[in-house]
Amino acid sequence: MSAELLINVTPSESRVALIENGILQEIHIERHTKKGIVGNIYRGKVIRVLPGMQAAFVDIGLDKAAFLHASDIAVHEELKEEVKDEVASSQLERKDIRELVREGQFIVVQVIKDPIGTKGARLTTDITLPSRYLVFMPSVTHVGVSQKIEDEAERERLKALVADLCDENGGFILRTAAEGVNGRELRQDAEFLRRLWSKIESRKGKKESNILYEDLPVARRVLRDFVGTEVERIRIDSNLTFQELIAFTKEYVPELSDKLEYYQGDLPIFDLYDVENELQRALGRRVDLKSGGYIIIDQTEAMTTIDINTGAFVGHRNLEETIFNTNIEATLAIARQLRLRNLGGMILIDFIDMMEPDHQRRVLHSLEQAMAKDKAKSNIYGFTQLGLIEMTRKRTRESLEHQLCGECPACLGRGSVKTIETICFEITREVVRVSRAYNADKFVVYASVPVAEALLGEESHILAELEAFVSKQIKVHTEHLYHQDKFDVVMM
Repeated sequence: MSAELLINVTPSESRVALIENGILQEIHIERHTKKGIVGNIYRGKVIRVLPGMQAAFVDIGLDKAAFLHASDIAVHEELKEEVKDEVASSQLERKDIRELVREGQFIVVQVIKDPIGTKGARLTTDITLPSRYLVFMPSVTHVGVSQKIEDEAERERLKALVADLCDENGGFILRTAAEGVNGRELRQDAEFLRRLWSKIESRKGKKESNILYEDLPVARRVLRDFVGTEVERIRIDSNLTFQELIAFTKEYVPELSDKLEYYQGDLPIFDLYDVENELQRALGRRVDLKSGGYIIIDQTEAMTTIDINTGAFVGHRNLEETIFNTNIEATLAIARQLRLRNLGGMILIDFIDMMEPDHQRRVLHSLEQAMAKDKAKSNIYGFTQLGLIEMTRKRTRESLEHQLCGECPACLGRGSVKTIETICFEITREVVRVSRAYNADKFVVYASVPVAEALLGEESHILAELEAFVSKQIKVHTEHLYHQDKFDVVMM
């Protein structure tokens, strides 16, 4: 599998596209005036403790208070000292929010989820600092190894190399990229992370700023996270960013330095693999499959639902084979769309009903294999009694739709608007209501273009009947700035 990163930089926005085998798989977008804050570390103040929810709201300097659940509070010595009353260790294990934090208390927290929709950021006190090969965790003293490193001998070798680097000030987790790395490089990473943590701790007592640490900008963050992957080439269309990434990779990820290229082509860099058009398609509900089938993706507040249809695909053998082949093809498209659209939370998939249990097992296995390529953690719970697949995908940042789109001013997020006929009847009822409440000589109806045209054209009988009913003259004026279901009735 050949993979390539395209980095597009403008004065106000940076975008990173992951291309695999010529097809867009992931997009990372960061607007310089609205950066994501996942990974940032803050000195926050507890402003409200909610025992019923076992949670607290913390002010970290954002518009909305951030959310800290009791299960996300790491109970270590520093936190114990800050808790007002002495509590037994058995009580700490239960993690009652009232015993862990109090209103007015200052605590060090890290963002694990960006503010999404109406919800504030999600926080943890279990701080983690990632580098090339290691993740530093001040709240633990042991060594962990990524589950993706499966060779037991290699796991033990890495543990032995890092064990001496752990002390009472923190421990480490070895990332997947650490496989095969020597002790010197691991020590360098550990020293860098300890220096970084020392700087963060030195800022705790300073009150001029809430923020103690900001995660890397999107281009550098993606490069850090893609160490050890099969990226063959990284192309950047900004010379300034190219020079910055050269310096960054030489110091932190030298294995990527030779793969960096400054792109100077005539075409915009995102036109190389039709990325712009793919992004536009990723904002639509419908995704067409090569066979002629299609899937429908609906993102709601509670969950994402995905429906599969055979469409024009009729197959070559029988109906059951047609359904099975469509479902198999859909699993690959679904996995790609979840990564591309950055959809998370609860996901419900309605595959076309399959009669044979073996087909269900193979479709489920195909979905699991397709999702295995995704860096975001996911859990697939199999088919329900209704024949639906339940799954979850970890959500840390806004979805692509929420990043690029806003609420429709006409439908206010409903996804549909009232018909012209419905608006005409609403106007009728409003004229009758106003005529009974007030004494007016005539009425003027201000309406959108299609509604005004209807009232003066095919629905003119409604206007004539209304004039006869209220015994008043009614004029219709076209208001070009009104959307379809907006109108005003004015007395004259």
